[in-house]
Amino acid sequence: MSRLLTLLVAGALAGAVVSSATAQSAADSVAIRATALDYIEGWYAGDAARMERALHPDLAKRIVRTRDGTSSLGHMTAPQLVDGTRRGGGTRTPEGERQQDVTILDVFRNAAVVKVVATDCVNYLQIAKWNGEWKIVNVLWELKR
Repeated sequence: MSRLLTLLVAGALAGAVVSSATAQSAADSVAIRATALDYIEGWYAGDAARMERALHPDLAKRIVRTRDGTSSLGHMTAPQLVDGTRRGGGTRTPEGERQQDVTILDVFRNAAVVKVVATDCVNYLQIAKWNGEWKIVNVLWELKR
């Protein structure tokens, strides 16, 4: 199945599943989902170009880490995430074990919130329509283990 057809079907399904999301158009829903898939599928494939395409240059990816009752904030920039992808970050996950569940939680005008459940983590993406394209601006994520 071609990628475009896959995205169109997935976008239609996402629109049917998420009744609270109010994208400006069906095309926005498809584009938001495509951005989230570029993020997670790009990670798994080690495709730095695909990851970079999904990200706003000022991206902030954060995780709260707690050790001995004290929390700290781990931070990653767009260049760091693209470089980690280029170095094969997600390619170590066997293809048959790659989870990539995408749920559009909400859309309002030029802002969207998307949940991506991956094999090892859950990601909450804040996506903005930037110069006509949906780009990930912030990610807050948590390890499953």
